[in-house]
Amino acid sequence: MLHVKLWWLASLSAMLLFSPPTTPYPAASDKGRRKVVHVLEDDTGAVIVQTAPGKVVTHRGGTITLPCRFHHEPENVDQARIRIKWTKVTDAFQFEDVFVALGWQQRAFGPYRGRVALEQAGPGDASVIIHNITLQDYGRYECEVTNDMEDDTGFVSLDLEGVVFPYYPRLGRYKLNYHEAEEACKQQDAILASHSQLHKAWLEGLDWCNAGWLEDGSVQYPIAHPRDQCGRKDTPAGVRNYGYRHKEDERYDAFCFTSKLNGQVYFLKRFKKVNYPEALKACQRDGSAVAKVGQLYAAWKFQLLDRCEAGWMEDGSIRYPIVNPRARCGGSEPGIRNLGFPDKKFRLYGVYCFRKNSDSPEAQTTQASIRTTTKFTNSTRSI
Repeated sequence: MLHVKLWWLASLSAMLLFSPPTTPYPAASDKGRRKVVHVLEDDTGAVIVQTAPGKVVTHRGGTITLPCRFHHEPENVDQARIRIKWTKVTDAFQFEDVFVALGWQQRAFGPYRGRVALEQAGPGDASVIIHNITLQDYGRYECEVTNDMEDDTGFVSLDLEGVVFPYYPRLGRYKLNYHEAEEACKQQDAILASHSQLHKAWLEGLDWCNAGWLEDGSVQYPIAHPRDQCGRKDTPAGVRNYGYRHKEDERYDAFCFTSKLNGQVYFLKRFKKVNYPEALKACQRDGSAVAKVGQLYAAWKFQLLDRCEAGWMEDGSIRYPIVNPRARCGGSEPGIRNLGFPDKKFRLYGVYCFRKNSDSPEAQTTQASIRTTTKFTNSTRSI
């Protein structure tokens, strides 16, 4: 009989049992500790996998262990005949291969190549370590352990620390079908947010009166302060849901999600303001690129970027980040101020640049490009 059991971070289990429900993440001192979740058998002899509620949590660029353990009876089974397979559950009926091991043979698939390996913490350990976490790694994973004809599975959810933000392009509101919304988020260094990510953002105060696509194909919007312009004032606060919509024909905005940056966003200090083409050149000459909207949100969230000066973004919009609200800085709430999409040639502003960390492969490629290039060519509410 093959038994599979999941190891979860002890801090998450402790948080759910003893902490107030508003605590979003475990204390740093508790991270890395584990709790064994036992596997029981029912009267029929079938194996039942019991998993504790909660998730393992990390951020983009981090390293995380997806915990899974197994026990086989009798214990003297040939370990070389045990197959360990990890897959990502992309929706109710589809799985993406992540990693497989049979004895000493191991193989990672697709974007997980070079980033995933067995933890190998001892006999019965089927846990895997994922390095250099990406936004696309977010989701639910299945651990399957097989010995000849017997197998069992368990599930682990990988969550990311991050920030949700509403997005619409220069074309205006309600101009994106599902696939265009997905691409729009990608172009802004983000992914379409999940319902759980949007719900968490609503709990933290996100209020936005325009519906947007989520990654599951549904259209929703968060209302923290009910009002007549947003579905009637007498309705309760919450995440309003239009349900699953036609991905090709219907058009809405997008709710995007991004996480910690592998670099820095900064306001480029200059003696004069610039138009959009000049902003592109200015950042490039400074060894960086014009920041994307998702990068600005990540810098505001994780680096506490606070600047009361409007600047160009990569998509041609004008924005600025406020952590500490003050007079003449766009309102009484912290957030990213959005001044819309002005004329790129005739309107003059500052510019926000993004520089990757020097140890990242992307930064090395960018720096090489800059060294070999000698000539350059060429209002909404806040959260």
